[in-house]
Amino acid sequence: MVSMIDPVSATNLHLFPALYNPPNPCFPYPLNRGFCSGTLQLAQVIPTFIKITPVNNRSCIVCLLLLLPALLRAQTNTGKDSLLQLLRTAKEDTGKVLLLNELGYLAENNNPEEAKYYYKQSLQLSEKLDYKMGILKYYSNYTAALNMQGRYDSGLLLNKEALTVAEKFGIKDRIAVVQHNIAASYIYLEDFESALSWHLKSLPYFESSKDDGRLSVIYDNMGIVYREVKLYDKAIEFHEKALAIARRNKNEFDIGIVLSNMGNDYTSAGNYPRALEVLHEALAIGRKLGDDFILKNVLLNIGNIYIKQGMYDSLPAYATEGLAVSRRVGDSLTIASNLYALGLYHLYKKDYSKSMALAEEGFRIAEQNRYLEKWQLHAGLLSELWLAQGDFKQYDKYNRLSVQLSEQFFNQGMQKNAQLLDKKYETRQKEQQLQLQQATIKQQHTLNYILGGGMLALLLIAGLVYRNYQQKRRLQQQQINELEQEKLLLATQSILKGQEEERSRMAKDLHDGLGGLLSGVKLQLGAMKGNLILSEEHARVFNNALGKLDESISEMRRVAHNMMPEALMKLGLQQALQDYCDGLSEGQSFKINTEFHGLEQRMTPSTEVVVYRIVQELLNNAVKHSGATVILAQVMRQENGLSITVEDNGRGFDKEQVVQGAGLKNIRSRVDYLQGQLDIQSVPGKGTSVHIECTIEMHG
Repeated sequence: MVSMIDPVSATNLHLFPALYNPPNPCFPYPLNRGFCSGTLQLAQVIPTFIKITPVNNRSCIVCLLLLLPALLRAQTNTGKDSLLQLLRTAKEDTGKVLLLNELGYLAENNNPEEAKYYYKQSLQLSEKLDYKMGILKYYSNYTAALNMQGRYDSGLLLNKEALTVAEKFGIKDRIAVVQHNIAASYIYLEDFESALSWHLKSLPYFESSKDDGRLSVIYDNMGIVYREVKLYDKAIEFHEKALAIARRNKNEFDIGIVLSNMGNDYTSAGNYPRALEVLHEALAIGRKLGDDFILKNVLLNIGNIYIKQGMYDSLPAYATEGLAVSRRVGDSLTIASNLYALGLYHLYKKDYSKSMALAEEGFRIAEQNRYLEKWQLHAGLLSELWLAQGDFKQYDKYNRLSVQLSEQFFNQGMQKNAQLLDKKYETRQKEQQLQLQQATIKQQHTLNYILGGGMLALLLIAGLVYRNYQQKRRLQQQQINELEQEKLLLATQSILKGQEEERSRMAKDLHDGLGGLLSGVKLQLGAMKGNLILSEEHARVFNNALGKLDESISEMRRVAHNMMPEALMKLGLQQALQDYCDGLSEGQSFKINTEFHGLEQRMTPSTEVVVYRIVQELLNNAVKHSGATVILAQVMRQENGLSITVEDNGRGFDKEQVVQGAGLKNIRSRVDYLQGQLDIQSVPGKGTSVHIECTIEMHG
């Protein structure tokens, strides 16, 4: 297929699938929502029931509503109309609560706002009746509707509120259910470690209760967690468990959900044929059930596989249907994704006007909703379209925006990971403090009982036991503190390693991929210039475009070099630092004096990168904020000791009044990675001195 299009388009089409990364939808959903699945139609049962039941017998109407769990899962529009008729005459009792919940469930997939309306009514009535199960089911149901709308933070807060209520009521079954639902919320929020922790809290209860339906849901969600941490075999194992239960119970909705998630497992593992096989089975179920939630995600993932394989001729059918479903549901994220897939297909077919219309619509949606990844994809697609049509000004505009958005997306991911680690650390500290307090209280109660005996010998024994306990507790606390420090260090190391790996990858992609492409475009344009007869005005415009292209190539190379300097990898830390200082001070009003000693012997690559980033950040701070005329950068190594000093004669600052920004936090985290000490000395009007001492590993 590539040979059917011109070389420039072929190259661009080859790049887009690598950048295209649509959401990998997962389907964690709350337990115990609505009624159980049934096989009878409501229209078949209600007439028979009414025929043998006195109309004015209120208890019989309640019985009818209590029978609804076995009747209402496979309902059509006729079934919903029948429920609405019942609602108009229903009494203010628990039966009406169940009826409102079922109406909400029937509306949930296609109209979440309507579902939320019914769920709120069920909560109001449950509180009025003091119906505990009705109150708890409201939380599960309303959370599911929020998840349908992508409001996962609100869903997590509501689930945690539900846990407090369930613990207050003391209902073990509901406590386990809410623990599962909290895990589902964390899956949506991509905090997979927390999700797995909450799943493991709830799993023993459900396994002991032999509840197949609930186990299927939990196994399915645990499969999602394992997939997201790239343990694909483990993910498939848990999804197979969930699928076996769903097939045994002949629950088509659960089968469709599990198959869709399993298709994502195979896609992530690179087994595209098996992924398509599984996803097409899920698609057939979604179409049979008319379930938009299953359809929009399965269609999107099938299209994603075809893009990854370069099978663009297979895209339109699935992307077109997926776009229609996404518009019907009102999911702007999948709308933008399907618009991109269709725009990519029409670019492949050289239908530039159609591709342009789709890309512009997707661009507007992504921009309005701040979907950075989709925004960047559509900007890249628009730049390719304008280039294909020879409008270099528009090409340059959207190409610059695409690069800028890509960098923003990367930075946003790094910030999110750092914030998540901070939150996890704080939560664990609070949990450990609570456990210690509870242990102390329990031990104090035990001691009080012993002291109540009144015997001197028992008092002596109790004193010895208490002393021994205190000593053990101090040792345990010391061990806990050491473990926490190790965990924090490992987390910091992982973040820094991930940042540098991603910087290196992006620098290589920019330099080798985008740089080669831009250079090729420049050469082609230069060749064209010699063969074209242009007016003076057109020649000026053409030369201006070539100048802009040169600027783009230079800027791209500068960005790539800053992200991962080539000198650091090839020539070592000393030469990389010297090059950076020379480049920073070149043509400037300030001077950077350098002193580097003992750096001839190479350190580990990760250590050299961290040291380079520390010096880079300190010099940038001095240049941006100090107004100095002379800056000293000094790095000294003696055996296992390493010292870093950056001084300037600038304006200085008051350490008590300056708020620490992201730059200083980054420096502190890197110093912690080196297990070093950071000392900052500054006096207003007299400059600033930053000194770092750390111990490094020997590396020849």
